[in-house]
Amino acid sequence: MRVLLVEDDAELAAGVAAVLKRENFAVDVARNGEDAQHLGETESFDAAVLDLGLPKVDGITVLKGWRKAGCKLPVLVLTARDGWSDKVEGFKAGADDYLTKPFRVEEVVLRLRALIRRSEGHAESRVSCGPLTFDAQLGTFELDGLPLRLTGLEWRVLACLTLRKEVVVERANLIERVYDGDAEVDSNSVEVIVGRLRRKIGHDMIETVRGRGYRLTAGAT
Repeated sequence: MRVLLVEDDAELAAGVAAVLKRENFAVDVARNGEDAQHLGETESFDAAVLDLGLPKVDGITVLKGWRKAGCKLPVLVLTARDGWSDKVEGFKAGADDYLTKPFRVEEVVLRLRALIRRSEGHAESRVSCGPLTFDAQLGTFELDGLPLRLTGLEWRVLACLTLRKEVVVERANLIERVYDGDAEVDSNSVEVIVGRLRRKIGHDMIETVRGRGYRLTAGAT
């Protein structure tokens, strides 16, 4: 899952990004509202963490601009503005959740997972496909009831496929959601990751749809 972190405090942004990456998120960081506006409208993200007090363009303006441009990504506002009127303004601008500073980064992780899961249409935290179960709130996978060990990239690909189970996920979309914007991506990198996942969960569970992408299915397990 790929997250856009918009925070002008370099130390805070680095700390939050480090925890998100440790929890298997790909993270792009924007340090001002102008860059955030551009990235949100031109790149694919699963969610955004947005500060309101930003240089160049403030967070509320960024959020309104995203929504006006048709950008539907879930947005968690993360700010020191803790007044009721500030929260109302944030939600009116299009925020999906609102968290005030100081905060625990672990809570940011939990809220992001919940936002992403709901944005994909899953009310329950546990999403199953055949023998595979993804606890989208805890970020864990089980196969036949046993923990499944995955690398970070494998986790991102499988999470993306599981949240969209039985639906074809375009190869380009997988690449956009799995790698952050600074990553150097080999042309066959997704194929390699999918191959490793097939060895771990069963070849038939991930179908290749020629010319398009991949589909996680329970149809032939």
